[in-house]
Order: sequence, then C-alpha cells, then structure tokens
Amino acid sequence: MNFSLILFLLVLFTGFFYVLDLLVFKPKRRLAAEHALSVGGAAGGMNGEAEHRIRQQYMKQPLWLEYSASFFPVILFVFVLRSFVVEPFKIPSGSMIPTLLIGDLILVNKFAYGIRLPIIDKKIIPLGDPQRGDVMVFRYPLDPSLDYIKRVVGVGGDVVEYRDKKLWINGVAQPVEPLEKYYDPNSFSYHLQYRETLGKQPHLVLNDEEAPAYVIGVQDFKHRDNCKYDVNGFKCTVPQGHYFMMGDNRDNSSDSRIWGFVSDEQVVGKAFLVWMNFNDMSRIGTFH
Repeated sequence: MNFSLILFLLVLFTGFFYVLDLLVFKPKRRLAAEHALSVGGAAGGMNGEAEHRIRQQYMKQPLWLEYSASFFPVILFVFVLRSFVVEPFKIPSGSMIPTLLIGDLILVNKFAYGIRLPIIDKKIIPLGDPQRGDVMVFRYPLDPSLDYIKRVVGVGGDVVEYRDKKLWINGVAQPVEPLEKYYDPNSFSYHLQYRETLGKQPHLVLNDEEAPAYVIGVQDFKHRDNCKYDVNGFKCTVPQGHYFMMGDNRDNSSDSRIWGFVSDEQVVGKAFLVWMNFNDMSRIGTFH
C-alpha cells in the first residue's frame, strides 16, 4: 500500500471523528458545562477561576477522541502539501552521481507539470511538460509502486542516440566539456567526468572507461520496436506522450535504455532541491 493512500485513509478516518466532534460531541459537552455552571451558580455562586476550571473539565475531549480527531488538521495539511505542492524523497542509489549522491534528501515540485489528483495520479490541470535536462521523479514502468529519479533526455518525437558513450538528440551531438576525473568514494574508483549541455542548463555526467558501449540486459518493454541496439549503443524514437530517461552516472544506471519509456501518466514531479544530507551538510541547495 503506497504512502499517499495511507495518508488519504488517515484523512478520512480522522476527518470523520473531527466532524462528529464538531457537530455532536462538542455541543453536548458545552451543554453539560453550562448545566454544571448553572447548578453551581444556584448553589451559592462561584468565582471566575472556578468557572474556568469547570468549563475546562467538561469541554475536554476524551482521550480516544483527542487522538482520532485533533490530528485531522495536521494530517490534512501534510496530505495536501505532499499531494499538490512538494514531496520528499531519499536518493537510494548512485545512478545520478555526481548530480545527486546516495543519502541526499530531496524535494520534488508536484505541480511543475500539472495538478494531479492524488492516489489515481490523474492530471486535471496541465501546467507544463517535462523538458530535456529536467531531473524528474516518476513511477517505475515495470513496478508502479516504486519511484525512480533520472534525467529527461528525450521527449515525444525525439530520436535519442547513444553511440560510443556520446549522446545525440535528433541527429545533433549534445555539447560536452571534459573535466577533471571524478572520485567515487563508494566504489573507490575514478570516472571520466563531463559537463554536458542538454536543454537550458549544463549538468555533470560520468563515464566508466571499463564499461562497454553496448547496452546490457535490455528487457522486452512497451514500444520496444522503437529502439535498435548494436555494439556501439542504441537509437530510439520516443513515442508521443512519453519520455526517455537516463541517469547522469551513465555506465551505472538502470534506465530507459534497459526498461523503456516513461509515460506522462507515470510522472510524479520535478526534483529541484537537496534539503538535507546527514553525511554532508554542504550538499544542501538547488541543483541542475
């Protein structure tokens, strides 16, 4: 069961008791308090402190109602925030190194590509489309219960080629600038590092000199006939309404090269901020 569904069920559960308390239990407690105050007043009067104490005693929610109803505003706020504004994710793998590191806690803009109904992920208000170069979170096509994060390298209608570890879009080689080698502390190894320009913002990518140029482990995905593979790489035509995703750690990423295209229905949102990494506080900030 996914977290959004759990939150939605909690909203319904706590909301039911919140409304029940507002319309039924609270008026009854108020009547009981007024009755107690009138009886006390008739018996000889009472001071303001005693009146306040009696009101508190009668208006207090029973423990079961306090836990079931009083959390409703908080849970509703979290549900709305997470469903329509931003959602937190944790980077579990190194497929987006050096842009995102293992352990990065990131925020994802949920409305960058349109307003979607939670749970069913139905887009009701289009606000934009993913662009080449965006770092995007999406439902893994082979298991929608899992969220993946990669970079958009191709949109509907694009011809994406990756030949001898060089990216081509619609017959145009994407500009790259060689940089100093990148040291990966997780694998204790150095990788070739480039600044690649894809879309409006340049970003960093890695290549492993020891890895082959051809794609290993290609699966039988939907629209598989849109792709051709050979010893030098591949060439794919992206179907309309779909996206071709690749990790920045090009030789250490399971992505569209292997399991296929991401449909618009599987889009979650645009990643834009590292808000925490407990192993490296300097990671906090925006990225491209």
